[in-house]
Amino acid sequence: MSDFVYVTGLALHAFHGVMEHEATVGQTFYIDLVLDIDLTEASHSDKIADTVGYDQVVDVASRTFCAQRYRLVEAAAGAIANAVLTTFPAVTSVRVTVHKPHAPVAATFSDVGVTIVRSRQSQDRNQDRNNA
Repeated sequence: MSDFVYVTGLALHAFHGVMEHEATVGQTFYIDLVLDIDLTEASHSDKIADTVGYDQVVDVASRTFCAQRYRLVEAAAGAIANAVLTTFPAVTSVRVTVHKPHAPVAATFSDVGVTIVRSRQSQDRNQDRNNA
């Protein structure tokens, strides 16, 4: 499939990180989401019911990212991906990038972060492992 719904540069203040001060001061993270979804029907019907609303995607990602403190942005990205796949059955896969531009790294850089890709198949395999 080659249809996507995306949100780029979602800015969220959270308290993720390994360092002690990250848990107390927090920082702004930027999140990019790309949802793989068949938009054939929506492109013909012009109805919101045939797609995934950006506002709903932002709400799910924001609530998930800010609901708890993660030491690793990998875990936070994984939680977002799982929440998106669980909430939106029409989404077949999701790409989540978490940018941490103020990471406590002794270097000059413009951005660091992680990107993960999860699909319904990978989510099902993880659930099977957790149930075993």
